[in-house]
Amino acid sequence: MKSLPAIGLKNADDSPVVAYLEAALQEAVRLKASDVHFEPFEDFFQVRLRVDGHLRDMAPPPWVLKDKLCSRIKVLSKLDIAEKRLPQDGRMQLPLPDGRVLDLRVSSLPTLFGEKLVIRILSPDAAAWSLDQLGYEAEDKERLMQAIHRPHGMVLVTGPTGSGKTQSLYACLNVLNTPEVNIATVEDPSEMHLPGVNQVNVNDKAGLSFAVALRAFLRQDPDVLMVGEVRDRETADIAIKAAQTGHLVFSTLHTNDAPSTLSRLRNMGMEPYNMVSSIALITAQRLVRRLCVHCKQSMPLDQQRLRSLGLPEHQMELPAQLYQPVGCTHCHKGFAGRVGIFQVMPISDVLSELILQDASVSTLALQAQREGVSTLRQAGLRKVWQGITSLDEVLAATP
Repeated sequence: MKSLPAIGLKNADDSPVVAYLEAALQEAVRLKASDVHFEPFEDFFQVRLRVDGHLRDMAPPPWVLKDKLCSRIKVLSKLDIAEKRLPQDGRMQLPLPDGRVLDLRVSSLPTLFGEKLVIRILSPDAAAWSLDQLGYEAEDKERLMQAIHRPHGMVLVTGPTGSGKTQSLYACLNVLNTPEVNIATVEDPSEMHLPGVNQVNVNDKAGLSFAVALRAFLRQDPDVLMVGEVRDRETADIAIKAAQTGHLVFSTLHTNDAPSTLSRLRNMGMEPYNMVSSIALITAQRLVRRLCVHCKQSMPLDQQRLRSLGLPEHQMELPAQLYQPVGCTHCHKGFAGRVGIFQVMPISDVLSELILQDASVSTLALQAQREGVSTLRQAGLRKVWQGITSLDEVLAATP
């Protein structure tokens, strides 16, 4: 495979632009940032890092260097520096002092005062994360493992952009990735490389859409398919037919929770009998910040506030010893890293009957709770009781 352009650390020239870019990226790596935003405005230049899902400012270069910095990033990521009217996407690499090399995904977007550039930092270790590392509770993990070891069917992961859906799918593929299993993925684009998995990037300009790639996969003798996102009826139709004809299919949707995913598919034109015969499990997720283990501080919980959360009565008896962020040299404002909260909903026989009856989302959600499926709020509060995150984090992340 042709290597991506790399940012030189030893032989780079000493110009302010080169020095600033390398210093900014090294700082982003040190803080474990997921993205770096370079944003030009009329009379100032803003640089921000996304750390644990939250943006924070960093010292920008002088405003007069914004065009040179933009050109430097575009050259390194093999973008057309003359094209300033249309969005572009590229990649480059960042060698680290410890010998590792990070992949960086670059996106440019024309704005009123110049091109905004966002560099996404793709951790080479993230592709190998396990379900335990992501934060699945034992019961939810068991439900998920049962679904992904079925010989066929569909597993859907839902949530907003940036909620870790792709990471969860990769963790599932890692479980299945053995020499006896043929796995193929189509993504837009592939964020991480999975050795032993055939990964394809969507290319709309060339006519390679999710649907086209999925059709081609079915002629390639696959066992497991992963579709980055179900965006339209055509893709959904092909994915469901693949799940019905002996393939295990993984994909994502943008919905608020697991039960509303069924309504979204219905609105896309999917027939209830097709959903019942193909979907094995739906999991919804969010990411919340972890409390720093070095400085988190215990706090009592007001019983009146506990009642306002709308918890079932049996949860009212849980210990009210909670923790709040403080802040120290090991973290950012009391938080360090993120953890997932999950709503894992297998499609049971009773839920299948309700789907065939075209039941409402609230009816489906109520039945799921009867079957022991936690809501996202309940799953998040479980992390609060365990001292992993704060109550305010969960309340902000869950409906």
